[in-house]
Amino acid sequence: MSSTSARLTLGFGIAAAMAALDQLVKWYVVTQLMQPPRFIELTGWLDLVMTWNHGISFGLFSGEAMPYALAGVSLAVIGLLVVWMIRDPRPAAAVWLGLVIGGALGNIIDRVRLGAVADFIDVHVGSWHWPAFNIADSAITVGVALILIDGLFGQQEMS
Repeated sequence: MSSTSARLTLGFGIAAAMAALDQLVKWYVVTQLMQPPRFIELTGWLDLVMTWNHGISFGLFSGEAMPYALAGVSLAVIGLLVVWMIRDPRPAAAVWLGLVIGGALGNIIDRVRLGAVADFIDVHVGSWHWPAFNIADSAITVGVALILIDGLFGQQEMS
């Protein structure tokens, strides 16, 4: 197997694993754990709650047709990330791009199947709450953070 195909297998494997893990956890939370919907305190700073995000981050741009429009935009972004993965020869890039792609796919599946994204992780400090999120959001956040770290501190090519 060539290094390119090994790298793409790594990236697409991570994307598939993240999307599958996200959907499995969401299935359990939505159909088993949160029936009926309730508040579950895990620690003094972490709870499980059931929320539905009909828009993008923080519920922005919600509306009746938005789940499909947002899914379309997400698919376009995934296409660009796949091109990036194909062109970037570094295995590390396949890892962080795979995380972002997998997280985006997990949320696209929710938008198309359920009309909204299931969010259930609530992190808070006292009465200040971060907006609820899910496994897919976490994968996207970690992937983007790694991209930013690489961009800021990664080895730069000198010409």
